[in-house]
Amino acid sequence: MSKDGGSLDTDLIRELATLLDETSLTEIEIELEGRRFRVARTVNVTAAPAVPAPAPAAPEPPEPKRRPASEESGVHPGAVTSPMVGTAYRSPEPGAAAFIEVGSTVSSGQTLLIIEAMKTMNQIPSPKSGKVTAILVEDGQPVEYGEPLVVIE
Repeated sequence: MSKDGGSLDTDLIRELATLLDETSLTEIEIELEGRRFRVARTVNVTAAPAVPAPAPAAPEPPEPKRRPASEESGVHPGAVTSPMVGTAYRSPEPGAAAFIEVGSTVSSGQTLLIIEAMKTMNQIPSPKSGKVTAILVEDGQPVEYGEPLVVIE
């Protein structure tokens, strides 16, 4: 029985439910002889990722060989680390002599190299006086924050 005392037309409701399944609709509402019928189903929607699944990873190329001192430079007390992310340059301009070489004696505040970050050239000064025992970056190499650049003893 319905709320208003009329009989419930179960055959019509079944037909509407079948129609929902066949058409992939989520609800149907009709009015017939002064009575309104509404059939709806709950649809669970889950957000699909907008980006397709990544392709299987290709084997990574071997890392370029670095100077042997670079393995110890991260813990070396004389390591000068990069204060920013950018591209390291060992000379003031292409073709010019490098600021420092292995074996150079540097004084506190002397420019060791330049890091280009956001199109700005940032001079990296020596934090102390001493002898350069290792240069851990190549000219034009990208560097990360905290990456060892030079070792001064």
